[in-house]
Amino acid sequence: MNVSKGNIRQGIRELGISNGPVCLHSSLRSFGRVQGGGAVVVDAFLEEGCTLLVPSFSWTYEVPPPEDQKRPVRNGWDYEAYAGPIEGIDKRYETDSIEVDMDMGAVSAAVVRRKECKRGYHPLCSFSAVGPQAEILVSKQSPIEAFSPLAVLQELGGYVLLAGVGLDKLSLIHLAEKLSGRVLFRRWANDSTGKPMAVEVGSCSKGFRKFKPVLAPVCRHCKVGLSQWHLFLAEQTVTAAVEAIREHPSITHCDDEKCEKCSDAVAGGPIISMEWG
Repeated sequence: MNVSKGNIRQGIRELGISNGPVCLHSSLRSFGRVQGGGAVVVDAFLEEGCTLLVPSFSWTYEVPPPEDQKRPVRNGWDYEAYAGPIEGIDKRYETDSIEVDMDMGAVSAAVVRRKECKRGYHPLCSFSAVGPQAEILVSKQSPIEAFSPLAVLQELGGYVLLAGVGLDKLSLIHLAEKLSGRVLFRRWANDSTGKPMAVEVGSCSKGFRKFKPVLAPVCRHCKVGLSQWHLFLAEQTVTAAVEAIREHPSITHCDDEKCEKCSDAVAGGPIISMEWG
């Protein structure tokens, strides 16, 4: 099926999110055939007056935990069994980078390539935005505040849209984990001087599908081409997810009972000493 920019704009209008801030998690392939690729999707949102926020994670900047820094326990990491990645040892992240993981999708790649893109300062889990409120959304992101763009989105009355992807991509639940009282995991990447620093990251998200009945009352739907769109008002979604996590902490656990990340997250996350911030 061929999907035009007009079809995408129609979906945006159908959901009533024109002129607002939207965080998009998407699979371009789910739409069908979009002539012009991810750039056309970005154009459609901008032409509808939206500010488009996307995850632009770049795990190629990750480095091993340095031996001269404390390694928190309950951090979803077996330090003895796995030393950590080495690809990022000589790399330093900058907010003008256009490097983004392939699994972020074509739309995220298209956003970071736009000259007006604003990208948050987080070497592993950055968010990037284009549109009128782009700078506002990403300006507070820092290495120990990975999901602050989503917190700002919530404050602005914005939305999160899943386009052809499932709840395992709903990074808003990571924010809910933190707001429920959990400490998020720490990983490492180089700072601007090339020295490894601890950064905040999310947990395993494979169990997030369990939130379907919790979030069903706050979800709106439409279809664009072959893509099923699921829209969540950020404020309502965070409130519902925080309540669910506090009431049933294991709701975030994936189907693998031995998943170290999930078990440590459910237990409350890493134990961080004061110097970690």
